[in-house]
Amino acid sequence: MAKVITQETFDDVVKENIVEFSMSVEESRDETVKQFEAQGINLSNIIKDLNLNADSGVPLLNEALEWLKSRQANLGGENPEDVCKQLEALSSECKLSVPHRVLAAKLGAYEMVVDILDEEKQLPKGILAKLVAAANSIINKQPDIFSFKSLDVVSRHLRNETDKAIICDLLRWLQKACILHEMNRQMIMEDTPMLKHLKTLVGHNEAEVVKNVCALFRFLILDDDIRVEFGKAHEHARTLAVETLPDITKLLFKFKSDQDLVCDLLLTVASLTVRNEFCQVVEDAGGLKFIMDAMVEFPDSIKILRESCKLLKALAGNDSVKSHIIQNGAAPLIESALNRHKDNETFARHALVCVATLALREKDNSKALFETGISETIIQTMKIHPTSKIVQRNGAWSIRNMVSRSRDQCDTFISQGAEDVLNQALADHPTITHDVKSALRDLGCKVHLNEEWKAQSDIQIKNDE
Repeated sequence: MAKVITQETFDDVVKENIVEFSMSVEESRDETVKQFEAQGINLSNIIKDLNLNADSGVPLLNEALEWLKSRQANLGGENPEDVCKQLEALSSECKLSVPHRVLAAKLGAYEMVVDILDEEKQLPKGILAKLVAAANSIINKQPDIFSFKSLDVVSRHLRNETDKAIICDLLRWLQKACILHEMNRQMIMEDTPMLKHLKTLVGHNEAEVVKNVCALFRFLILDDDIRVEFGKAHEHARTLAVETLPDITKLLFKFKSDQDLVCDLLLTVASLTVRNEFCQVVEDAGGLKFIMDAMVEFPDSIKILRESCKLLKALAGNDSVKSHIIQNGAAPLIESALNRHKDNETFARHALVCVATLALREKDNSKALFETGISETIIQTMKIHPTSKIVQRNGAWSIRNMVSRSRDQCDTFISQGAEDVLNQALADHPTITHDVKSALRDLGCKVHLNEEWKAQSDIQIKNDE
């Protein structure tokens, strides 16, 4: 069994080499590693690149923590510059890697920061900002350290804070707590005062605050924690949509000149539109009109066009809204956007699935799309991205849904090369065989369909008399 040592033991030897033998930090570190490896000790659990004080050999992380803990009881009475310097040192070390952050948490850094924020009533703004930044740097990619006390501290400061930068960092703290952690998401969603205040922040005048609130909403509806069999992503999305969806949709008009924020808002609206009735809520709040205007006003912005297609797909979950999308002139806008940006694989994927969704079981929609000449654009897009399985699959969906109730379109698709493109996709991407064969079948092309189940002819059923 391999021998192991603690981080503290390793750091003590490095310190001894610096102090006793006047080695440089690098020399001491290299010598220490050689010493332990020569003894057959496994150093895989050791952080070897901790920044050290060149004179004392003490890790800067430990120095900062010791200084802060010794003054924790009255941190607000210390020189703000000294406090900020130590907090910056703590944050800098934690930003280096996950092992650095894990070590900081083991040394009690996170609990100390939370305790200070919980106890101190009137911290100087500079110190408060550095404390929240330190909490962000420690919790990044280790959400397990988040607690009810953390939530209470964040909630209280959010309600009382007016500084834009600190509000944004508090929201980022909650965002990091949500990633890969279902229990944290449920804890936040069950905090009624927190949700009420987040709804208030949706109407904030600062774009950066609104952006971070929207990001938090999207993190709250993640379903990425493999430790939990059944999450509550849908319930969270429904709750947030009921409370905020009309307000977020109306913000599209308020911040229409800020392209980055518009993209965030479109993505958030699409993420929250998880039920049939929410599609109508978005349309009633002007969401559909905004998309049409945005696609006309920003024809060269791939980000806005991509998020617009995502939202159109989400809104098409309501059959009435799906018809209104085409009636409001979306078909030529989608064709123009796909034609213009068909070289962009990411956009092509979203545009094609948007077409497929709008054409699904809607003959009039399929006709309107077909009349724009989109059939050739779909085929050209598939030819440009032959190695992209998602583009090929979404393209096959688009073709199938357009022709399934409009057989008069088949000849046009075939004359433009749809059969060859689909057969090539069939050969290159076996995992999407069913999707491609469905498109070939509905086009009327020759295709071999596998019989999934066949009864055995030699089995006879006897009736007991």
